[in-house]
Amino acid sequence: MTSGCNRKPEGQTVAVVNGEEITLPDLNFALNSTNVPASMDKTAARSQILQQLVDRRLLAEQARKEGIDKSPEYLNRVRRADEDMLISMLAAKRLKTAQLPSDREVQAYISAHPNMFDKRELWDLQQISYPTPTDPAILSEIVKASTMPALISVLQAHNIAFQEQKNRVDTAIIPSAMFSKINAIPPGEPFVVPAGKNSVASVITGKQPQPISGPKANPLAVETIRKTQTAKALEGLVNSLRGSAKLEYQPGYAPPAKK
Repeated sequence: MTSGCNRKPEGQTVAVVNGEEITLPDLNFALNSTNVPASMDKTAARSQILQQLVDRRLLAEQARKEGIDKSPEYLNRVRRADEDMLISMLAAKRLKTAQLPSDREVQAYISAHPNMFDKRELWDLQQISYPTPTDPAILSEIVKASTMPALISVLQAHNIAFQEQKNRVDTAIIPSAMFSKINAIPPGEPFVVPAGKNSVASVITGKQPQPISGPKANPLAVETIRKTQTAKALEGLVNSLRGSAKLEYQPGYAPPAKK
């Protein structure tokens, strides 16, 4: 058997780092995954990417020497990354086989989602983020605040820390029902959205129409419908797999029984 130290950079092997090969497929994958400027010399780009691969191998080798690859955190991250990749590729496989929607379904989808198409806008937002109070009385005061200064006054009165920020949001990513509710709010009145343990209050300070219609709308609708179909298919697949899987939990860790 040829030892690692005797490996040579020849054939499909473009470099050897302390006995570990870097192959031409490795290099091509790295090149395809990197946004190389079109004006850059291809030979120079290849050399630069190869040096980056060499550096990565050297650092990874040092990490193994320090035992990082045996740590529970590393093993958990590797398992999670492996699962994420497999699930992503499973979703991509299902997406390729998803049925194309009919013209009627496409037009119905466009009509039901104006925030993504003919009424799509970019919203400029003034926002404040704060820990969501648990006291119902304070929550009631927040609901009654009809302006951002009034809301800030409520938070200050109860010594609730908050952070101010500005943001811009594309209405295409807002659920259609929420879009309709927000559009019905009087100008200048804040709307509050939960974000984990925090809440984010926003006021729309500007709107820029960015409609998508005509020939551009149909492909976007088809893509979105197919992604939605894929997500539903995967959800159904999970439920089916749960039904046939042998699942055992330690006492106290099992999910609550369905009512």
